[in-house]
Amino acid sequence: MTLIKSISGIRGTIGGKPGQNLTAQDLVECTAGFATWIKSRNKGRKVVIGRDGRMTGMVISDLVCSTLRMMGLDVVDLGLSTTPTVEIAVPLEGAAAGLILTASHNPKQWNALKFLNHKGEFISAEDGAEILDYISQGQLTYAELAKLGTYRLDKSYIGKHVEQILSLDILDVHMIQKAGFQIVVDCINSTGAIAVPALLDELDCSYILINDDVTGDFAHNPEPLPEHLEELSMKVLSEGADLGISVDPDVDRLAFVCEDGSMFGEEYTLVAAADYVLSKGGGNTVSNLSSTAALRKVTEKHGGSYNAAAVGEVNVVKKMKETNAVIGGEGNGGVIYPALHCGRDALVGIAFVLNLLAEKNLKISELKASYPAYTIIKNKIQLTPAIDVDHLLAELKGVYSDQELNTIDGLKIHFDGAWVHLRKSNTEPIIRVYAEAKDETIASHYIKEVQSKVDAILKK
Repeated sequence: MTLIKSISGIRGTIGGKPGQNLTAQDLVECTAGFATWIKSRNKGRKVVIGRDGRMTGMVISDLVCSTLRMMGLDVVDLGLSTTPTVEIAVPLEGAAAGLILTASHNPKQWNALKFLNHKGEFISAEDGAEILDYISQGQLTYAELAKLGTYRLDKSYIGKHVEQILSLDILDVHMIQKAGFQIVVDCINSTGAIAVPALLDELDCSYILINDDVTGDFAHNPEPLPEHLEELSMKVLSEGADLGISVDPDVDRLAFVCEDGSMFGEEYTLVAAADYVLSKGGGNTVSNLSSTAALRKVTEKHGGSYNAAAVGEVNVVKKMKETNAVIGGEGNGGVIYPALHCGRDALVGIAFVLNLLAEKNLKISELKASYPAYTIIKNKIQLTPAIDVDHLLAELKGVYSDQELNTIDGLKIHFDGAWVHLRKSNTEPIIRVYAEAKDETIASHYIKEVQSKVDAILKK
């Protein structure tokens, strides 16, 4: 059982003891801390809240909404929604902040609170630290009877989200509609079953949904990795579909399956979306340090500049603003198009890739083959109380002192035509270990070599 209270919110497994797992006490405390921070900003008293389809979503939403109201804030509840939909709704509502109830790709026993500022963007590290200070210092004051907040349920925002995507000047909706795509969608028993069909209907796509009961009882591990998409792959083949679409529970991550059942690869979701956007006028791009080098190649092909950021949506968005990037995101299937909003959005990613396929008149496997070929291997090391991550990475830095190193976020070791990146996860009690090379054998060699060095350090 786990509880992670960090500058980006609170995430944990349901049940158990307060302070050790995600319990009612922890939820109320963190929500009240967030409410205190909101009131300190003088941006208003309205908060937009939405949730994914998790089993615990409703009971947590009831608790969180009541806490916000008892702190004197007015709640606009989107109900079953998506992370990017809440992000769009915050500025449309003129709200002071937003709150998303989702543990994203984590398994069903997890849930989380994710905090947004008045722009509908994830709060900064400094803001998160301020919220934690309010909690630790006991600076939580609830409203008197006459100042309790109000509540309003508004289920219209997924439709508004889709409308905003369709109205993008960069998108040729008619071209997608004429293409007549046949698609299989894995909705992972969450709100993708609501949001993705809403978009595909407007694009005149034929589709079959699998795992589309919004029960939160995920049919498989919800992270859209190849080993979790076998059912989708088989359905694409059996139906003779043009492609398969997989989203995570809160619909901010996106992965495709090719018409031949092969994996397009979540790393290439952003590459393809960027290829489309850059083809309409060029520009700069950003992804995190753990993302494929293929994005740099595609960006430079279109005459733009690529920059890398620390892992985490807020870090990528900050770097995008600094470099005037027209598109960016993360190699986990997260596409950020700032002309729409500054957050990962699977729906806009779907629209861009479908438009690219229609424009080029290619099968999606042919599109994948047109990009620089890289292989990423994604492993992890389970953390225990005995592991000092900072010490481990410092020791490893010494071992590889002759290599090009990047310490912006954990440790990234550059080899000849390959890299290995180690960093402590913000969402799970693990160290993520990623490696990329143009050949799987080479990537595997380097990740095994680095992990053997890690094992040796841990045995000291």
